[in-house]
Amino acid sequence: MHKPILFTLLVGLVSLSFRPQLSADEDVPPDLRAQVDQAVEAVYPALVRIHVVSEQGSGGRMQKSQGSGSGTIISEDGLVLTNHHVAGRGTRIVCRLSTREEVDAELIGTDVLSDLTVLKLDLSDRTKDTPLAVAVFGDSDKVRVGDTVLAMGSPAGLSQSVTVGVVANTAMIPPRNQSFDLEGESIDQLVRWIGHDAVIFPGNSGGPLVDLSGKIIGVNEIGVGSLGGAIPGNLAKRVAEELMEEGHVTRSWIGLNGQPLLKEQRRQMKGMLVATVIPDSPAMEAGILAGDIITSFQGRSLSVSSAEDVPEFNRMVFNTPIGTEVTLTGLRDDESLTWTLNTVEREPKRDRAIELKSWGITARNFTRVAALEYRRPDNRGVQIHSSRPGGPASEAKPSLLPGDVILKVGDSEVSDVAQLQEVTSALVAGKTRSDPVLVTFDRGSRQYISVVELGPEPADDQPKLAKKAWLGVGTQVITRELAKALGLGRKKGVRVTQVFEDTTAAKAGLETGDLLLKLDGSVIQASRREDGEVFDNLIRQYPADSEITLSGLRAGEKLELTVPLEPRPVPSSQFQSYEDENFEFTVRELAFEDRVAKRLESNQEGLLIAQVERAGWGALAGLRNGDLLLEMDGQPVASVDAFKETMAAIAEKQQERVVFFIKRGIYTAYKELEPDWN
Repeated sequence: MHKPILFTLLVGLVSLSFRPQLSADEDVPPDLRAQVDQAVEAVYPALVRIHVVSEQGSGGRMQKSQGSGSGTIISEDGLVLTNHHVAGRGTRIVCRLSTREEVDAELIGTDVLSDLTVLKLDLSDRTKDTPLAVAVFGDSDKVRVGDTVLAMGSPAGLSQSVTVGVVANTAMIPPRNQSFDLEGESIDQLVRWIGHDAVIFPGNSGGPLVDLSGKIIGVNEIGVGSLGGAIPGNLAKRVAEELMEEGHVTRSWIGLNGQPLLKEQRRQMKGMLVATVIPDSPAMEAGILAGDIITSFQGRSLSVSSAEDVPEFNRMVFNTPIGTEVTLTGLRDDESLTWTLNTVEREPKRDRAIELKSWGITARNFTRVAALEYRRPDNRGVQIHSSRPGGPASEAKPSLLPGDVILKVGDSEVSDVAQLQEVTSALVAGKTRSDPVLVTFDRGSRQYISVVELGPEPADDQPKLAKKAWLGVGTQVITRELAKALGLGRKKGVRVTQVFEDTTAAKAGLETGDLLLKLDGSVIQASRREDGEVFDNLIRQYPADSEITLSGLRAGEKLELTVPLEPRPVPSSQFQSYEDENFEFTVRELAFEDRVAKRLESNQEGLLIAQVERAGWGALAGLRNGDLLLEMDGQPVASVDAFKETMAAIAEKQQERVVFFIKRGIYTAYKELEPDWN
């Protein structure tokens, strides 16, 4: 197991330290100054700042996050090259050009193993008709240690910037026994970075590394200490071309991992030591064993004496057309051997997680390597990636946990996520309540069964409270300390702290500050902090339509009032609510207690935003728990039923943008929600 490497992915963070840029006043040779100016002029206009909403599975749902990174326009029709970790999982992408135009973009293709992604600008969104600036690639194989380079991008989501440095290493890899992993893939299997000291910051990811001729010779990806690491431009260009043409990158695989020769072996021979042979792989079927030494691949000699040499072999394999018969030569215990095998298509190490709302989980299929790593007999079954607390899978008896593999639902075998979705849809179709379903699953080497309640979200069946009497005031206990300070001796009772508007108490003339000592002639037995509920409990014992007599003091004078009681306001728990699963927030109608807490007018309309799911579309748009939703697309929102109908219509049309008008305290604001319906 690789130890996690402490690299910085340069996206979405903020740095407050900046290196001064070159200026005419600094001690810079005039020819270098001119070259830098020329390079900046060639590439700077093609820089793009990328704002991304991405999704990843966590807590049983696909959670959204926002980030920013950099990119470069590489074609006249608006293709942009950036990193996979910037935009490869983007569901909504907006690019800001050097002209300050903001343009939507779509994902054309992404490749995790090289950490590269190609986007396409929606040029119909442009407000200007000038041609796009385009940057071109140079030859990264010609880069040498000591060359002056420029790192360009949009650090911390700011406007474009340029820093200058020199190349420190042309084949930089992670430190020993560490790896740079991204979504299960070890990027350093393929990439040897161009290391340089042109300062790069979080947000520079995906931006170009440029030589003095104004050509792209790398794509900045990582920060390692004080050095930046860029994916070589030649590799980036090849991957970008395939992504532009196919939307994905295909590679060959033979199923072996290599490592440098051991020290003693290096003194005697050249080649690569076989570290791992994957079960059921072409390499195993050909008879290759761990410990063998590979000396050539398709006639090309191997010399792997350091970790930096391993990616060269991997690239030979990856770049071979799928299905090619290849020949390897090598040694085993000084015996010369030849192996012939056919390459197969390389699958990702991990499949992408998908949300299954009816189960309260995110789940994924097994790839070939993932199935082997989990010691599965084959790649059948659905692996739980994350689980939502309180969801059907979590509440199953016994619970289904992340890592468990669902094999069977009822009598239906499940081989992949698509089949699980199909089986689930058939089970819950037309149902108004959840029903128990027997589920068979593996946990490690053991097989279990469990009962999962599958169906629509359960209705809120909280019992209705009986109508109780209520006096529309807030009170505090007259403690012994307060009684003494107010000159009341040892009297007991409560002090009115608030009289609610439009209540019978207000109409009867009760005022804040009144001291209530007796209720219908009986002393109100409240004198300690713990007696806070005594007065309310006395009131609740009366019929809701009765009258009471309150005796006490007002400003030192005797007070006696007859006050009609009224039914207790319906508590917030009894008000209708609705959770919109597309935008991931819950609204409910306003309760009396909400109006009091928020000091709202009695005629204030709208819905309370009761719960905003973390990392959902509502949260990304800036909605918060406690906001008051007043309008949607300019139309007032008066009830939960009306809101539900409107949201259903929006989902049916797959509306690109919805504008919410909200109230937060004394402030109002417009919030744009831009869901991804794919």
